[in-house]
Amino acid sequence: MDTQYGRLQQLFDQNFVEYSSYVIRERAIPDINDGLKPVQRRILQTLHNMDDGRFHKVANVVGETMKLHPHGDASIFSALVNLANKEYLVERQGNFGNIFTGDQASAPRYIECRLTPLAREILFNKDLTEFVDSYDARMLEPVTLPAKLPLMLLQGADGIAVGMATKIMPHNFCELLEAQKKILRGEEIILYPDFPKKGFVDVSLYDHGNGKIRCRARIEEKNEKTILIKEIPHTTTTQSLIDSIEKAAKSGKIKIMSVNDYTAEEVELEIKLARGVYAKETIAALYAFTDCEVAISPNLTFIRDNMPQVWTVEEVLEHNTHKLQADLTKELEINLDRLQEKLHAKLLEQIFIEERLYKEIEEETSYKAVSTRVMKSLLPFVDQLPRAVSKEDIERLLEIRIKRISRYDINRQQKEVKGVRRDIKVIKNHLKDMVGFTINYIDDLLGRYGKFYPRRTEIREFQEVVARKVALANLVVGYNRETGFLGHQIKAENEKNDFSISCSEYDRLLIIDSNGVYKVTSVSDKVFVGHDLAWVGKMQKGLIFNVIYRDGKENICYAKRFTSPKFILDKEYRLFDEHKRSQILLLLLGEGRSAHINLVPSPRAKSNMLEVYFDEHLLKGPAAKGKRISPRSVRRVTDSTGKAPPKQKQVLTLPGLDGGQNKDK
Repeated sequence: MDTQYGRLQQLFDQNFVEYSSYVIRERAIPDINDGLKPVQRRILQTLHNMDDGRFHKVANVVGETMKLHPHGDASIFSALVNLANKEYLVERQGNFGNIFTGDQASAPRYIECRLTPLAREILFNKDLTEFVDSYDARMLEPVTLPAKLPLMLLQGADGIAVGMATKIMPHNFCELLEAQKKILRGEEIILYPDFPKKGFVDVSLYDHGNGKIRCRARIEEKNEKTILIKEIPHTTTTQSLIDSIEKAAKSGKIKIMSVNDYTAEEVELEIKLARGVYAKETIAALYAFTDCEVAISPNLTFIRDNMPQVWTVEEVLEHNTHKLQADLTKELEINLDRLQEKLHAKLLEQIFIEERLYKEIEEETSYKAVSTRVMKSLLPFVDQLPRAVSKEDIERLLEIRIKRISRYDINRQQKEVKGVRRDIKVIKNHLKDMVGFTINYIDDLLGRYGKFYPRRTEIREFQEVVARKVALANLVVGYNRETGFLGHQIKAENEKNDFSISCSEYDRLLIIDSNGVYKVTSVSDKVFVGHDLAWVGKMQKGLIFNVIYRDGKENICYAKRFTSPKFILDKEYRLFDEHKRSQILLLLLGEGRSAHINLVPSPRAKSNMLEVYFDEHLLKGPAAKGKRISPRSVRRVTDSTGKAPPKQKQVLTLPGLDGGQNKDK
């Protein structure tokens, strides 16, 4: 059994590794050399094979591509639509959907496509392409296409494989080519993404193709009650944006009356605001609570030499630039070889006809003798030829017809030879300065195509929108002293003892009990906090608390001041030492506050009253003991500007700040 289990385990491991490798290399991750996934490469090669200058039914293209792609037609069709909507390589005719609204393309039998002039120019060259058998060995398909543009960075890519994924951002056509020129000159470059849906992008956390970016919609204020969205973030559509806006409205985070989508060729979403809500405050809330701002984490993973790798944008572009220079060099060398062969053939023909060498073979009776005679007759002219004469050259000369010899034009032949020599000289000059030639090639592309691809996304640094600050105070947190419960499902029934606070779901509540225990908690539906709270309010930085409390162990009262304490959510802290008689007698907020103290009467004392001015006390930590008010026992404590509480046992103040109400006990 152990042996069988081991074999089964080995079989699973081997098959999983093979499957993972196949998905990574053959389906999900693009190749660095041409920036294409296999399905995209096969679509483009099929379009090239079918290309006759006219549009082809997409259904026909999908069917032909299936001869190269061993998967279903649905994956081919979706890849073709996606490729066409990027507008660089495939020209569309018909309804290919809408990248702004997310609408789907029409059925493949109704729409047509063909290669763009740019694709024809930069993608295909049989001399530079390595072909292998297709999956059924009936056709040949390219390993990679000799792309002369950094397509992986130009178009971007998304893919999920086994154990890895890629998310490559698209970049601007002109910026990529200008950066390639800088690389050839040895200059430093830096590149940022550019998205077809426009909008804004914050690249402060962008790490050269990795890291994180934030994208925002372009939102305009038509008037106080109407907002227009003219551009949307990458990865969103107007429909997904509307869904997120309606979801935020239903949860009470924003208040709107309606959202209308007028998008056609350009994005146009109109948001009508509810009564009492204005555009300026709502725009910030849209960025905070909807997909008007999205965060994207790029991941520049690709295939190089059949292995996945992660590089920076600059490294990828440098690789593509050197590959471009190498491909252009190969093209020039191939063209040079062809021109030299052409020159050789023309010079041979010129010598053979002008020197009348063909007459020397009239007396020969065998093919071998004729070939030998022609070879000997060419020996005096070998120095005029680019290379040595071969048997193939002799065969081509012997195939020249008499009609062609009789109509031979010496002047025309000399002119053609001169033109070929001139072309050879030009190519040799280019080969001496391939950097300059490559830069000129890039400039030519920029001059002819750059005007069609301006930058669409504006680079801007965003100010962080704090959700807590822009959230609507749509929750009313109530406290019922009789039950001891606090929450937005609790109603304040007794006006004298209960209270309510208006807040948002993002607020934090500071709860201070009269026994000195305090904690910070989130807004909840219903939670038990006790029957004897001293103060509850929204936690804010910079609040100043003025407290008078009785130390039960000493039976002495102390006064102290502290600011909003630091905290761990839902962790309990103490303002003073625990004792059953210790309690807060008075709690006031802010500066300029004072308290009136009534002491227990003493026959030796001149006065049984005193005033405490809190501003005279230093601001210390919430756990500080504070300053003793008097060595005598305190009978009663009141706010200097208020009335004495009905009970002398305790004074409880619930300030009105942040929705709280003052209650004395």
